[in-house]
Amino acid sequence: MKHIRIFDTTLRDGEQAPGFAMKKEEKVAFAKRLEALEVDVIEAGFPIASPQDFESVQAIAESCQNVEICALARCNEKDIECAINALEKAAYPRIHVFIATSEIHMQHKLKMTRKEVIERAVKSVRQAKGFTSRVEFSAEDASRTCREFLVEVLEAVIEAGADVLNIPDTVGYMTPEEYGDLIAYLSVKVKGIEKAIISAHCHDDLGLAVANSLTGVLRGARQIECTINGVGERAGNAALEEVVMALKTKSDIYGAKTSIYTPGLVSISQALTEITGHKAPPNKAIVGKNAFAHGSGIHQHGMLSNHQTYEIMDPKDVGFESTEIVLSKHSGKHALKFRLERLGIDAGAFLDELFAAFKDLADRKKCVYDEDLMILVKRLGI
Repeated sequence: MKHIRIFDTTLRDGEQAPGFAMKKEEKVAFAKRLEALEVDVIEAGFPIASPQDFESVQAIAESCQNVEICALARCNEKDIECAINALEKAAYPRIHVFIATSEIHMQHKLKMTRKEVIERAVKSVRQAKGFTSRVEFSAEDASRTCREFLVEVLEAVIEAGADVLNIPDTVGYMTPEEYGDLIAYLSVKVKGIEKAIISAHCHDDLGLAVANSLTGVLRGARQIECTINGVGERAGNAALEEVVMALKTKSDIYGAKTSIYTPGLVSISQALTEITGHKAPPNKAIVGKNAFAHGSGIHQHGMLSNHQTYEIMDPKDVGFESTEIVLSKHSGKHALKFRLERLGIDAGAFLDELFAAFKDLADRKKCVYDEDLMILVKRLGI
């Protein structure tokens, strides 16, 4: 089983999403949760972005001594100096430098030639390497970069000392087939790539971030960059909880594992929603409140017979206490009887009459709760 490193960027890329900014104290507390979750790398922030961001990275570096702490920097001297200063007290510091490599970015944003981009990338990696052996290089907008030029850039930064090569689908443009093919191509064409780890950083503009990341693993990536709840720029990043549980549940396909403590996934998801004020959708995979809830009578009957009929994971594996059987107009008699027995009520011969009353109430309410059942039981004199 190959080990896939989980690089969490909730505190950097995730926090960049409009309305998701966090205070320093909140970021430090959340970083401690990530450390307990046993992520491999915490990207703590972009130190040059603001004085508070610098202070947050500095505080996280000092507080989290059992995990790699990463700081982001553009490929320029001041950014890297700022990142180095912020990581001064980190036990395991990582500098993450990036520069755009696609023609559209080089021409319209950077206004640099290919030669200038390579020179800047090499110079920056060498500067970061003077501080730490852990240096990651990102070719921003790699998915829209000329492949031959991308190979040239990556070979140059490997020679300069980069130990992780990040291949971002910055604008979420690729399909799984395309992204997997790109990773496979680089794995073969880039000279010296065996000295480095290939990292997948995929955005969700087309809803394919998790699929692209997982396909990247199949084709040679050994690190996935992701966020809790999939938060991030625009449509967000690959969701950590989805990536991790897909690798775990489908280990026969991916032949891979992570170090993540999966029973902590629900609590860290909820912690993020409390900090940001943005709740995960009820149908959010893995951590949404409906992820292990069943409302259809057919499903409920199956679940009560054998949970594997409609669940591919154990809810306790991700941090839920149990499966939830939700009583609604879609529920059947089996679910009603189960809920009554859990309340210590034996309906006996009154079950059919109680079920009819329940259905009448369920047609008027979205959900029927335990207290509603107790009222019905009392009315019928059971």
